[in-house]
Amino acid sequence: MFERNKIVNGKQDTLFNTELMMPFSEIKWDTIILKDGWLRAILKVSGLNLDLKNYDEQQLVLTQYKKFLNWLQFPLQILVRNTYLDLSDYISFVKGKVGAIDYSTLKESGEQYVSFLEDIDIRTWLIYVKEFYIIVPYYAWGEETASVQKPWWMKFLDVLNMKDSLEKIVARYRVFVKHEKFLNTRCMVITDGLSSLWMTSKRLALGDIIALLFRVYNPTLHSGMASYDQ
Repeated sequence: MFERNKIVNGKQDTLFNTELMMPFSEIKWDTIILKDGWLRAILKVSGLNLDLKNYDEQQLVLTQYKKFLNWLQFPLQILVRNTYLDLSDYISFVKGKVGAIDYSTLKESGEQYVSFLEDIDIRTWLIYVKEFYIIVPYYAWGEETASVQKPWWMKFLDVLNMKDSLEKIVARYRVFVKHEKFLNTRCMVITDGLSSLWMTSKRLALGDIIALLFRVYNPTLHSGMASYDQ
């Protein structure tokens, strides 16, 4: 019976669940710590509409963008999210203001406006917005090129081999303490480079990172509609 229990326990150890398949170990302040030792920061970037600029301004922006990319000495990922405009918070705010109005005619107009907003919010597929993010990586051992060029099947095997141990957790924390400043430097470099393109960026904090990851991994929770990433 003892040997049989050992065999059963061994089989249970090889089972994979959703948490085990996730590449994230933890989020500390404004930094994502991956299970393989990588660090990640996420910058939310304002969009720039080239169609609203004249030809000379467009060429200047494109030239600066090329210089910005050629100037970088580390890889990064650009994420574009097409998602719907969520008006629920704004509708709740307007309802509170309308409810405090005493003048009947003005209150009726406010209620009609709220009804109009609710109708738009229900038909969310009519209003889409774009969100732009830059994911900034840092690998503690300086093997970024090798990791980026790694075949897809090797990356998949790495995901399957992400079971945590106390030694791995302690090692990741030491890496974070030692190398976080280098990731911060990279974020400042990107922020300065984007400013030359008349674009602003903001590094996501803990709550914003969790909210973004939740929306990415649960795209169908809002009104039954799915957003998608490019």
